Amino acid sequence: MTPKLPRPGRTRSLLLLLLAEIGAMSLWFVSAAILPELTREAQIGPWRAGLLSTAVQLGFVLGAVALALHGTSDRFDPRRVFAASALVASAATMGLLVTPPGGIVQILLRGLTGLCLAGVYPVGMKIAVGWTLRRRGLVVGLLVAALTLGSAAPHGLALLGGADWRITVTLAALLSALAAGLVLMARLGPHHATAPRFDPATLRLAWTDRPLRLAYAGYLCHMWELYAFWAWIGVALTASLTLSGAVDPATTARLTTFVAIGLGGLVCVPAGALADRIGKARVAGAAMGLSGAFALATAAAFGGPPALIIALVIGWGICVIPDSAQFSALVADHAPADRAGSLMTFQTALGFLLTAFTIQTAPLLAAAIGWPVTLAVFGIGPLLGVEAMRRLHRLSRSTAHHH
Repeated sequence: MTPKLPRPGRTRSLLLLLLAEIGAMSLWFVSAAILPELTREAQIGPWRAGLLSTAVQLGFVLGAVALALHGTSDRFDPRRVFAASALVASAATMGLLVTPPGGIVQILLRGLTGLCLAGVYPVGMKIAVGWTLRRRGLVVGLLVAALTLGSAAPHGLALLGGADWRITVTLAALLSALAAGLVLMARLGPHHATAPRFDPATLRLAWTDRPLRLAYAGYLCHMWELYAFWAWIGVALTASLTLSGAVDPATTARLTTFVAIGLGGLVCVPAGALADRIGKARVAGAAMGLSGAFALATAAAFGGPPALIIALVIGWGICVIPDSAQFSALVADHAPADRAGSLMTFQTALGFLLTAFTIQTAPLLAAAIGWPVTLAVFGIGPLLGVEAMRRLHRLSRSTAHHH
């Protein structure tokens, strides 16, 4: 076990980890950010457009399950796993520059990127929780904030790249390569420990243990909305601004998407600190209630005054993510200590498998029934999740009272 480091060592290592997380996760939504330019160049239809983003989600699910089965981050130094994953993902992204836009090779390269990012996000979480036991809500909140800022980054890079999508791709790939170097400079915390290999029997607990079942239910309701929002809100907002006659709708939508996702990431930090004080289920439930309300309001305001729709999208972006960290922390709190890693990995894999469905169907649904109804459908998940969190909070209070 690593000896306990003084506070500066912890702060420096966590800062390096967070910067590395932002850099590597900037690859996630590259294809969504450059879609307008790709479509103009190659006339990509809704199905292919969906596949470019869906491939990342499916790759991530495969990667997460494979890493869990192999116990990779427990057998090897997790910093090296993170760095190797970030480098391969960077190379796969650079491959987009020399392959036909929207073609099968690009879709496969996006799948490989998702596969590698499974060695970034869950592994980063493992490194982060090694630094604390009592402040896990805050530390995981910081990591999700970094993931969110990384997810927003391609929209910002696309503003820098302008009409040339290849600049956006190159900048994101370079950020991921830089991330590999940064994470190797971090140190492991005093609570870093190896966990057992993935045990399929553990998965039964996700159904038979009521607190875990409710934590899983809340997470799946949250994931129903989250990545569909992140992947498609820029496209939906462009459509709304075009309908209302706004000037340069694509650039405005891109900037708004960057701000909305980025601010949501920043809110994860105070939300995590609050969750450690008043309860993770309470914070998660409140965030989902607000997020679902913003989804319905955005749907109702679609095509209306540009200032209103922009404000609603930013509000939605702020509320859509702060609950995310708390679902992992809730599983860690309620699972047996020696099985928490496997249960968190399985939870993540199920959630991202669901996002593959929602990301792929969103543009098809929008083409069939329009963006307003599609955006309202996004809001169904979090509104159902509020009830799961209400029950979990009541159960936790009842258990604490009996003890």
